[in-house]
Amino acid sequence: MKKNKMKTLKALARRVKVSGTGKVLHASNFHRHLKRNKSKGQLRRLKGVKEFSPGFARKVKQRLGVA
Repeated sequence: MKKNKMKTLKALARRVKVSGTGKVLHASNFHRHLKRNKSKGQLRRLKGVKEFSPGFARKVKQRLGVA
């Protein structure tokens, strides 16, 4: 009997990236617009990519079919 394959959640696949070492990376929220109301320090902290916590990263990988 054939097992069903799990489909990749495409909305999630567009938002995250799995690194070579297996970390799940995502862009910061609150960094798209309305930036002039935020402090320069806050904007610097929001720059770049962040890593998901290990528990949540496991769930994300499962939804991406990488686990």
